[in-house]
Amino acid sequence: MCGIYGSTIYYSDEVVREKLARVNFRGPDHTGFERSRQVILGHNRLAIIDLDHRSDQPFSYRHLKIVFNGEIYNYRAIRAQLTVFGYTFYTNSDTEVVAAAYLKFGKHCVEHFNGMFAFVIYDPVADQLFGARDRLGKKPFYYALDSGGFEFASQPSQISIGRRLTYDEQAINEYFIWGYVPEPRSAWNEIKKLPAGYIFTYNLTTRSFEEKKYWDLDTNVDNYYTGTYNKAKSDLKALLTHAVDIRMHADVKLGVFLSGGIDSSLIASLAVKNSSRVNTFCIRFDEKDYDESAFAEKIANHLKTNHHTITCRAEEGMSLIENFGKYYDEPFADSSAIPTLLLSKYTKNYVTVTLSGDGGDESFLGYARYRWLNTANKLFKYPVVARMLLSGALGISSNYRHKLIATGLRCKNIESLYALMLGGLEYSWLEQPRLGLEVPFMDYFSQPGRSFLQRMSSFDVKTYLNGDINTKVDRASMAFAIEARAPMMDHRIVSFAQRLPDSYKFHRGIQKRILKDILYEHVPQHFFNRPKAGFTVPLRHWFRNELKDYVQDRLSLSNLNNIPGINSSKVALMIKDHISGKQNKFPQIWKLLVMTQWLENQKINTSTVYQTA
Repeated sequence: MCGIYGSTIYYSDEVVREKLARVNFRGPDHTGFERSRQVILGHNRLAIIDLDHRSDQPFSYRHLKIVFNGEIYNYRAIRAQLTVFGYTFYTNSDTEVVAAAYLKFGKHCVEHFNGMFAFVIYDPVADQLFGARDRLGKKPFYYALDSGGFEFASQPSQISIGRRLTYDEQAINEYFIWGYVPEPRSAWNEIKKLPAGYIFTYNLTTRSFEEKKYWDLDTNVDNYYTGTYNKAKSDLKALLTHAVDIRMHADVKLGVFLSGGIDSSLIASLAVKNSSRVNTFCIRFDEKDYDESAFAEKIANHLKTNHHTITCRAEEGMSLIENFGKYYDEPFADSSAIPTLLLSKYTKNYVTVTLSGDGGDESFLGYARYRWLNTANKLFKYPVVARMLLSGALGISSNYRHKLIATGLRCKNIESLYALMLGGLEYSWLEQPRLGLEVPFMDYFSQPGRSFLQRMSSFDVKTYLNGDINTKVDRASMAFAIEARAPMMDHRIVSFAQRLPDSYKFHRGIQKRILKDILYEHVPQHFFNRPKAGFTVPLRHWFRNELKDYVQDRLSLSNLNNIPGINSSKVALMIKDHISGKQNKFPQIWKLLVMTQWLENQKINTSTVYQTA
C-alpha cells in the first residue's frame, strides 16, 4: 500500500518532491519519480511484497511504466497464467504482474484482479495513460483535468500544491449532511474522484479523457441464490476462508484488528487457522459505555492470539484531533477515525499489515438502522393522511426525538426517509440544505423485484462503505504506514451476499444470521449475547467535559462566521444545548471542528475562492 502521483503538466523537480513529501507517511520505505517525455510518475512505497529495491516504483516492464497503490491478492495465480503465455518476471511483486496483465488483456486486465488498487500505466506505444480503481473503492484516486493537462494522486493535497483551487459549495454542503464528500466530487471544483469500479484512459496527444465502469453490484433478481441455507453457509464459509487465506500473504508481519464484534471475531478465527500465533489489537476507553475491550480480550484468549489492548483517553484523542487534517486532507467527519488512527499508531509497533472485519454490516444487514427501518416501513403502508396526522401530533411535542420522528413521517416514502436519516434528519443549521441533499446512487432504491432490505444494502455498499468506511480506514492506517486488508470486502463475497435471500441474513430479528452461524463454529455463541456496539469514540461526553473549552474556543461565534454554508446563530445555540446536556449534537459539532481545521489548513481566503461548480 503506497501513495501514487503523476502529471502531464510540467513541474520542477523541487515541486514534484514537495508533492511526494506531502504524503510520505503513506510510503516511507522508498520515494522516487521519473520523467518520460511529457509524463511525470511518482511513488511513495510501503514495502509489503518483495521487499527488495528491484520492486521500487515507478516500475518499468518492457515499454511500460507503472505506479501502483494497493495489493492484488491473486497475483500469484495470474502470474502463473501469464507465464504460460510466455511472459517473464524478474521480481516477486504484484506490480510487475499488473503491468504484464495489461499487456496481455488490455483494459480488461482489471477483471482478473482480486484486490484493492489504484494504478496508472504509461503506455508510450498507445500514447496514453491507463488507470483504474478497485471495485469497491478501497484505494483512493483523485485527479485534475483542464486545458493544461492531467494530474492524479492518492490524496488531493498533492494536487493542490502549485494550484489555485476553489471550494465547491455543493460538496461542502454534502459534507455537512453526509459527513464526507460523495464521489465523483471532491471539496474543490478543480479536483474529482475516479469512482470505484472505473477505468480511464488519457490520450497524451489529443488530451482527451475517458472513464468507463468495469464493475458494479449484480442486482438482477434472476441471479438470486436458490440453494438451501446450509448450502449457502457452506459456500460462504469457503469464500471467507479463501479471502482470508490470500490476504495473509505478505513479506512483513501481519495482525488482526479485533473489536470483539461479529465480523472482526470471524476474521480472527479464520486467520488463526493459517498461523500458529496471530497478533490481535483492540481499543479500550475509560468511559464504560464505549468500551468493548473486555469482549475482545475474551475472544482473543479463546483463540489464543497474541493480544494487545490500547487505551484511548481524551488527551491522546485531543492530539489526534489537532493533527486530523494532516491525514484527512478532505473534510471527513466519521469520529471513529480517531480510535482507528490510534489503533494504527500502536499497531505499527508490532506489524505492518492488518486484517479487519470492514464490510460485514453493509453486505449482511448488521446495522441497527436496518432493523429500525424494516419496522418503520410498516408505517409507510398506511395512507399519507394518517402519517401526516401522526407527524403533526409528534411535531408539537417538546421531546426532540419525537420531532425527528415527525420529520421522518413527512417523507414521501421509506426510501426518502432512509436517505434523510443517514444525513441526520435535521438541517435547519445549514443555509441551503437542499443543495447537498441530492443523494447519489438513489437508483438502487428503484429496482423492481428487490426487497427494501436488499436495496438498503446495495445503497450502503455504493455510498457509506465506499465514501465513509474506506476513506476512514485508508487515511488512518496509511497515516502510520499500516496496510489494512478487509476480507469481507472481497468482491466475490459482496456479490454473493447481494444474491442471498433476506432470511439468510436477517431472520426473526437475528441480523447477520449466516455470518454468526459460521462464527459460532469457532467461538461460543454466548460470547456475543450482548447488544451490537459500533466502533465509536466518546465525543458526546468529551465535548461536555474534557474538551468543552476546546469546543467553545474553536467554535466561537467569530470562528463560526468564517465557515461557509452554515447559520452561525443556530449553530451557536446548538453547541450551547449540547454542552448543557439539553440535546446530543456531537456529530454536528465534530463536523464543524473538522471543517474549521480543514479551512485553516487550506490557507486560502474563503471569501474570494468559495464558488459553486
